[in-house]
Amino acid sequence: MELDQAMHDRRSIRGFQDKPVPRALIEELISLAIRAPSSMNTQPWHMHVLTGEPLRRVREGNTERMLAGVPPKREIPSHGKYEGIHRDRQVEIAKMLFAAMGIERHDADARQDWVMRGFRQFDAPVSIVVTYDRSLNDHGPVAIFDAGAAVYGLVLAAWSRGLGCVINGQGIMQSPVVRESAEIPEDEVILTCVALGWPNEDFAANDVKSLRRPIEEVATFQGFD
Repeated sequence: MELDQAMHDRRSIRGFQDKPVPRALIEELISLAIRAPSSMNTQPWHMHVLTGEPLRRVREGNTERMLAGVPPKREIPSHGKYEGIHRDRQVEIAKMLFAAMGIERHDADARQDWVMRGFRQFDAPVSIVVTYDRSLNDHGPVAIFDAGAAVYGLVLAAWSRGLGCVINGQGIMQSPVVRESAEIPEDEVILTCVALGWPNEDFAANDVKSLRRPIEEVATFQGFD
């Protein structure tokens, strides 16, 4: 697949087939993703790939704690509540997803089920937990920026091979559960996770593609004729 096509067509996939993803294929994706640039070539990222029993434990631990009202325990600062245009965009994509899935505004049970899917990492056959070296915390957010570049490379490489992903902060909301199940060493900070698998073509939300701002709202140009 051409790079331009992959970048244009990629979208978040939230429904997956019950079909394993070969380890060799995942290794291929990661080998491409870690070609991403990083500050001073620090390459701060790590990717812990879960499937089977370890992933089941993460799902159960996340779900049980969230349903019990245990406060989220993420290892990076929370984005908090969005306001203004950023809140508008958040609501916009939620409305698109709920409309695709036929979830009515008053249907509290269906909305709750949708939220819990996120904590289960959307029932994907694979979850890739992304971390970065804790020793770089004193250098500001640059390591997070670098890890984000690698994650984007990962999801593009996956899309080009027929796989789908959703970058999913809900899946590591209870980070102590994730750390134990994935055997993540203490010198790494848990950043996010990527749910990955073969897209379920019958899952309506998979057809939803979020809108993008026009270039006139994003970029300014100086010094051009």
